Amino acid sequence: MRFHLMPDGRRIAYRHQRGAGPAIVFLPGYMSDMSGAKANAVFDWAQARGRGCLLLDYSGCGASDGAFAQGTLTRWREEVLALIGACLAGPVILVGSSMGGWLMLLAGLALEERLAGMVGIAAAPDFTDWGYDAGQQARLAAGEAILKPNPYGPEPTPTHPCFWADGQANRVVGAPIPLTCPVHLLHGQDDAEVPPAIALGLAELLASTDVLVTLVKGGDHRLSRPQDIALLSRTLDALA
Repeated sequence: MRFHLMPDGRRIAYRHQRGAGPAIVFLPGYMSDMSGAKANAVFDWAQARGRGCLLLDYSGCGASDGAFAQGTLTRWREEVLALIGACLAGPVILVGSSMGGWLMLLAGLALEERLAGMVGIAAAPDFTDWGYDAGQQARLAAGEAILKPNPYGPEPTPTHPCFWADGQANRVVGAPIPLTCPVHLLHGQDDAEVPPAIALGLAELLASTDVLVTLVKGGDHRLSRPQDIALLSRTLDALA
């Protein structure tokens, strides 16, 4: 693990595997980091095939500097693009999990011709819109943080007003998305957090004519069972 120094002094933790391109960049989900099963599977896939790969922890997450309460999509996109610029040359394939799937779209738009492909894993674009009821949105708009039950641990999941407001300003599914690279979207049919319909709607909005949606029978939001990891590896093989 190494650290990249941002202009304001915050240190962003990352792992980088040199190799052939297009390089794979994994973008974790909300409150996740590069130590998760899918991130490690992507890195292992790259090592086994001699491919370039980049993992990172957003500021306020994992081993990176900063407070999670200050995290926003805009801030994390800046970090992703800075690490890609510092570590990688040539085309990249973005792999985004849950919120990372939203960030994948935002970073992909900024990468322009460097974007060679995308893989969304339970991608959750615009979840600040559809993931909160009217009362929760009103509290967030008034500057109040809210807590939601966490299905993966005892501590509730916080949403801070700055993240929610920035998410609302970065919504992407209200209009066609001008990304033309090949895209594979993997989504569990039993995903209780991000409805599978989100993947189907995203496929419709992408300008690309090469979009594949795979609905995984019995798959939940995390898609981290052995068979889900095997599917991710096959997807990377096909795309790369």
